[in-house]
Amino acid sequence: MLVGAPPACWRCSRGRWPWRPPAARVRMTPFMSAYLKAMWKECGVTYKFTTPYHPQTNELVERFNKTLKGMIMGLPEKLRRRWDVLLPCLLFAYREVPQKGVGFSPFELLFGHPVRGPLTLVKEGWEQPLKAPKQDIVDYVLGLRSRMAEYLKKASKNLQASQELQKQWHDQKAVLIQYQPGQKVWVLEPVAPRALQDKWSGPHIIVEKKREVTYLVDFGHARSHLRVLHVNRLKPYYDRADLTLLMATDEGQEEESDHLLDLFSSTEQDALVEGVVLADCLTAEQKDHL
Repeated sequence: MLVGAPPACWRCSRGRWPWRPPAARVRMTPFMSAYLKAMWKECGVTYKFTTPYHPQTNELVERFNKTLKGMIMGLPEKLRRRWDVLLPCLLFAYREVPQKGVGFSPFELLFGHPVRGPLTLVKEGWEQPLKAPKQDIVDYVLGLRSRMAEYLKKASKNLQASQELQKQWHDQKAVLIQYQPGQKVWVLEPVAPRALQDKWSGPHIIVEKKREVTYLVDFGHARSHLRVLHVNRLKPYYDRADLTLLMATDEGQEEESDHLLDLFSSTEQDALVEGVVLADCLTAEQKDHL
């Protein structure tokens, strides 16, 4: 065990279940600590970094975090303050419920049979006296192996169908955008350091295309001037064109005068002045001034 590590970390996150390599890691300070790096190494876990501010790359974990937060918020006020102590109980309740995507609960996929929680034991005690089942060990292991293979096959099929349905819904409004090296872009900053700061910074320059939807962007004089960003955080930047007013004429053609510019010529001005009728209420000085 790591010296100085919080006991709740080992009790809740390590628990009794083995780690499953590989794992996707979020680029946050707690997940970049030396404690977790040593724990990943001891457990033989290989990890990959997710794209910053793009939770879709680790959507299953982010969706579970949302569900777990909702379960904690559903606790009474007194118990909510001790959520770290009650976390194993909340995880037990979560793992016994079937997941919609795969059609099985996490306990069924891990142990090969539905979990028998406290309510299940109470129900069985009401219906009939509890007795230990008499079954041969070899038959039990063979049956468990058969059930696990069947569960895995059905879970993979259900998960594939669920992902295809989600992809269809996503692709209805999704548009593939391509950027070229050297192109200027705006960058979305979801978490602004100041309340009135603009969420779009830039313009920044595309350095290269990493993958189909990720690009390496140059931020210039920023602290970390090269960042890998998802295409959803980028939008093209357009330079303002210089506006110049020109009047083009064909060679040998006389330049036509614009009658609008000659609207107030000297002759017309005299005619306009003579046709002006001044009011009788004005004094002679006011009339001369006009």
